[in-house]
Amino acid sequence: MRIVIPMAGMGKRMRPHTLTTPKPLIPIAGKPIVERIVNILIESIDANIDEIAFVIGDFTDDVKHQIKDLGQKLGINTTIYHQNNPLGTAHAVLCAEPSLKDEVIIAFADTLFFTKINLKNIDADGTIWTYEVSNPAEYGVVKLDDKGCISAFYEKPTTFVSNQAIIGLYYFKNAEIIKKSLLKLLENDKKVNGEYQITDALQYMIENDYKIKIQNVDEWLDCGNKDATLIAHKRILERYPSESVVADNVKCKDGIIIPPCYIEGDVLIENSIVGPYVSIGNNSVISHSIITNSIIQEHVKLSNVNIDNSMIGKYADYNDSYDELNIGDFSEISR
Repeated sequence: MRIVIPMAGMGKRMRPHTLTTPKPLIPIAGKPIVERIVNILIESIDANIDEIAFVIGDFTDDVKHQIKDLGQKLGINTTIYHQNNPLGTAHAVLCAEPSLKDEVIIAFADTLFFTKINLKNIDADGTIWTYEVSNPAEYGVVKLDDKGCISAFYEKPTTFVSNQAIIGLYYFKNAEIIKKSLLKLLENDKKVNGEYQITDALQYMIENDYKIKIQNVDEWLDCGNKDATLIAHKRILERYPSESVVADNVKCKDGIIIPPCYIEGDVLIENSIVGPYVSIGNNSVISHSIITNSIIQEHVKLSNVNIDNSMIGKYADYNDSYDELNIGDFSEISR
């Protein structure tokens, strides 16, 4: 079993944080999003994982080392491929062509999910995991035929087609089949808004009589924007109580920490209330503040703030009073 994780996108909806950090490496309760995806896959799949292939963009050497370290930590062979031009999801997957063999799972790096994946019971050439949504016009969805196989794909349909939203998780019993469809897509230069889409490659499979079915996940956590990421952060802390950790060397002076929270080392909390659902990176200082449901990265200084549903980037220095913030790295705001 091989896993391919495309993560080369620019993450525009997560700016300003993705101006300095690739979206899959933004931490949720102390672990990058992509590490949480890998951990969930390991927990969910009833098969041995021989390789994880990451498809990255123009990332720094530090990012590449971080990805390699992730593979070493998990004891799984790790391969890194590059997508030098942003030509869409299908192109990103094809950048990992040498790893498209045997059984393969493709998992995009902006989605967390919870379910049990039993590959032995799959009776189709491919499987797409979906989630039943109440607002399908905001998602890519699948249409099924009377045998339960996918017959077509629709991107944000204006009229109702299906409420089964595609979450970005795919399985193929024989990776050669999806590889041929991806190559066919590029050969025919079939693009949507200048990009090659993986759903068009899947449509080629259907047109050549390959069967693709769906399985529903129990829960889907999209990490596409700030608000969605904070919802995912909250659910991770709720679902994994062991992730709620306050380091031994956190200094709390006349402060209150309301769990669940994740607080790293050398953090000073002074005359403040922190939590619930707050993560704070190392070497940060929180004083005379109230913080709930927020992700605060490392080396941050916050004073005299009352915030909720907020994300603060690394090395930010903020002294003011607002209800909600979305501040990138190295920002300074004071009054």
